[in-house]
Amino acid sequence: MARPSWENQTVIVEFVLLGFSTTRRLNLALFTIFLAAYIFTVTGNMFIVLLVVLDHHLHTPMYFFLVNLSFLEIGYTSNIVPKMLAGLLAGHKTISVASCLTQFYFFGSLAATECLLLAAMSYDRYLAICRPLHHTILMNGQVCIGLAAGSWVSCFLLTALTIILLSRLTFCGPIEIDHFFCDFTPLVQLSCMDTSLIETIAFTTSSAVTLVPFLLITGSYSCILTTILRIPSNAGRHKAFSTCSSHFTVVTMFYGTLIATYLAPSAHSSQFLRKVFSLLYTILTPMFNPIIYSLRNRDIHEALKRYLSRKTVLLQ
Repeated sequence: MARPSWENQTVIVEFVLLGFSTTRRLNLALFTIFLAAYIFTVTGNMFIVLLVVLDHHLHTPMYFFLVNLSFLEIGYTSNIVPKMLAGLLAGHKTISVASCLTQFYFFGSLAATECLLLAAMSYDRYLAICRPLHHTILMNGQVCIGLAAGSWVSCFLLTALTIILLSRLTFCGPIEIDHFFCDFTPLVQLSCMDTSLIETIAFTTSSAVTLVPFLLITGSYSCILTTILRIPSNAGRHKAFSTCSSHFTVVTMFYGTLIATYLAPSAHSSQFLRKVFSLLYTILTPMFNPIIYSLRNRDIHEALKRYLSRKTVLLQ
C-alpha cells in the first residue's frame, strides 16, 4: 500500500512513549521494581568487573569476555531504564526525535554486540573442552582483544548505517509510540515516507548479527556436548559441563526472550505481550547475568574468598 502524501503534514519533532500504564499507583509500583532491578544490575555487573580485575587468577579469556559482557549490560540498561523510570515517576513520557534515534542506536548496537560476544565466549568454551591442548595458543591475548574489539566496532558501525537512514525519514504522525523505549518497528511505522529500503537493510544487518552468532553457538555446543558424553567418568563429565553451564544459561535466556519478542504476532492485541518479552531481555536478563555467573561459578567463589581473606588480614 502506498504511503500517504506527506508534503502538507506537520513534521513531528518529539514522540510520546506510552509505556505500560496511566494509573498512578501502578506506575509507582513499577517504578520501585524497575529501580531496584536497575540498581542490582549495575551493582552486580560492577562487582564482576572489579573482582576479575583485582584477582589475577581470573585473567583468562573466559573472564575477559565476561568483563566485556558486564560493561555491555550496564550500558544496555542505562540506555533504557532511566528514561523509563522518569516516565513512571514524573509522567514525563515525551522524547525528542533525536533522543529517540540515539536511544535506538545504542540499544541496537549493544544488543548486536552481545550476540557476538556470546558467540566468542562459546568458541572459547569449545576450545577449552574440545581442544584443551591448543586452548592457550588459539585463544591468546591478541585473539581475545581482536574478537572483543571486532564485536564492539562492527556492531556500532552496522547500526550507524540504519540510524543514518532513519534520520532521513520524515515523521508526521501519530506521535505515540506504544512501547517503553524507542525500537525500530514502532519508529518506522510512524514515518509517512517509503521505508522499504531501510527495512530491508535493517533486516539484513540484524539477521547477520543475530542468526550467524546463534548458529556458531549452536555448533559449538553440539561439539561440546558430544565431547562431554565421551568422557568416561561422571565426575569428569560434571566438571566439563560446569565450565560452560553459566554461559549456556545466559545464552538460552537472551536468545529465548529475543526470539519470543520478535516472533510474536504483530497484532495490536499482542503489544502488551511484546512489551513483557522486551522487559525480559532489556532488564531481567542483564540483572540475572551476574547472579548466574556468581552462584554457579566456582572460580568466582574462590576469587571472592581470596579477596575477603586479604581484606581480613589487612584489617587485623
